[in-house]
Parts: sequence; structure tokens; C-alpha cells
Amino acid sequence: MLIKLFDKMNSLYRERMIEIYAEKKHFGKLKEKNYESLGKNPGCDDEITIELKVENGKIVDARFNGKTCFVSTLAAEVLMANIIGMQVEDILDLGKGDIDKFLGTEVISTRTGCEVFPLDTLKRIHPIESGGAKNDSD
Repeated sequence: MLIKLFDKMNSLYRERMIEIYAEKKHFGKLKEKNYESLGKNPGCDDEITIELKVENGKIVDARFNGKTCFVSTLAAEVLMANIIGMQVEDILDLGKGDIDKFLGTEVISTRTGCEVFPLDTLKRIHPIESGGAKNDSD
């Protein structure tokens, strides 16, 4: 199955993807969060919550949790790892090409929706003080 998902990848990349999935360093909930976004992918029933701790407009911590497929989990993990240190407003400039760069490979076109699902959810992030999380049905 992994060969089909990442058909251009050599075995070293495949092994690294499996490691990232197994470790999930940014999976879980933040104790101190001040931004949150909920997302649901209607194509596959994946659900994700993204939580950020932001100080003076800068992302200082990021976590995700929920029920996501392999590709969405990988994308969420590398996305969380790479947004720490960014300004919140810079999230809107991120795209599929950035996730491909973070992963080190391009995901096959049939799984693009899974790949960008965490990013789409992240782009709807809201300060919790201003009404709480916003999900994809808002």
C-alpha cells in the first residue's frame, strides 16, 4: 500500500514516513492552547483538531489529534513540526507544495485531499477567546 501512496519514493523515504507516523511527536492535546480549529473530511470521514499556542503572533507550540488516515496523519505531523516559529498570518501562505517539501516527496494525486486536509483545517484556525473553534461546517 505504501508503494502506491508514495510511488516516486525510494525505500529510505518510505522507512522515514513510517517512522514519522509511528512517532507522531505532535499528536495529542496542548495543555495551554489559545487557538483551535476542527475539521472533518467528508470524503473519508477523517476528523482532526488542531491546537496552537501563540504568543505575540508567533506559533510557539502546535498539536493535532483525531481520527485520520496515514497520509493525513503524516501531513499533519510535518505541518505541525514546521509551523512552530512561524507567524500565525503566514499560515495562509502555505500550500500543497509546502507539505510536499516538508515530506520530502510528492503524494500521488489520488490522495491529495488527504494530504491537504490538515492544512485546510489549519487555515481556519481561530483564537479560542473569540468564540471557540470553527469547524468545516461553519
